Parts: sequence; structure tokens; C-alpha cells
Amino acid sequence: MSVKKNTSEILEELTNSLQYLNEGQLESLTEVILQAKHIFTAGAGRSGLAMKAFTNRLMHLGLSVSNVGEISSPHTQPGDLLLIGSGSGETESLIALSKKAKKNGMMVALITMDAASTIAQMSDTVVVLPGVSPKRKDGGNGFISIQPMGSAFEQLCFLTYDGIVLGLMERMNETSDSMFARHADLE
Repeated sequence: MSVKKNTSEILEELTNSLQYLNEGQLESLTEVILQAKHIFTAGAGRSGLAMKAFTNRLMHLGLSVSNVGEISSPHTQPGDLLLIGSGSGETESLIALSKKAKKNGMMVALITMDAASTIAQMSDTVVVLPGVSPKRKDGGNGFISIQPMGSAFEQLCFLTYDGIVLGLMERMNETSDSMFARHADLE
């Protein structure tokens, strides 16, 4: 076993996965983020951890954002956005959040592996990233991973979110220095 070799193969796999990204979907997601009055983010498991990291960067950009379930999250309003990261798009708690968001007049955006999922069908904007999961309804897109379960999807979420942040920085005239001024100082 060589950790260095394994890591190299993972990086190669993620680089090759870029061919599956749809620039139009990513631009649509960027637009709804910029248009939202407030952004509520949600995810479960490792996808949820990636979404929490993205939430943090959106806050650093000066956007009004909170992660669902935090005690400081505000009441929803029409024009708000529920941004969900869910590989399968079938997590029951996230389906329930999507239904409530739609009922409350919110937009729903989903980052997923499965464009045929229940949450995707309710979403205004869907970004499909490659990955493998036994929970997929659409049978997959031919993407094969050496990694277990949804690891490739979750890693690509982190990278894609950072790519979106770079695009938002440019459009919002933000720099690392201006963002750092919003970084937590009580840690």
C-alpha cells in the first residue's frame, strides 16, 4: 500500500472528472446565489460538511447565508434560496426541506450526482457532478471511481464550490484581503 500512489490516483480521477461538469449549470447556480435575498444551505453526511465549508466562504464574500439547523438562522422569505448538496438527491430530511422551501416561495438549487432524483425534480437549478452511489436512480453517467461510496462526489463538491467562490470573487470585486476582514476573530 502506498498512500502517495493512492493520493496521486485520486487526484488523477478528480482531474478527469472535469469533463463531466456543465458550465451552463454552474453559471445558473452562480446567478441564483447572487440573486438570493438570503441563502440557506443544507446537506447530510460528508456532502453536508462540504456544504458547510461553502457556507463559510459565502459568508466571507459578504453574502447573507446560514446553514439550516443553526440557531441563528432567520425565518425564510420568498426570494430566498435553499442550496442543497446531496449526492443521491434522496435524503429524506433534505426532501422535506425542499418541499417546505417550495411551499414558502423559495428557490431550490441542488448539487447532486443524480439529475433524476426526487430533490432534483423539485429544484429550480441543478448542478450534476460525477460520482458513484448505490442510491442513484439514474443508473450513473459512466463515471467509475477507485474510491469508496461517494468520496469522489464529495471531494469534487469541495473543489467545485471553491471554483464558484473564485468566480463570485471576480463578479463581486472581492479579494482574499476583503474576505479575510469577515473571517471569524473569536475562535
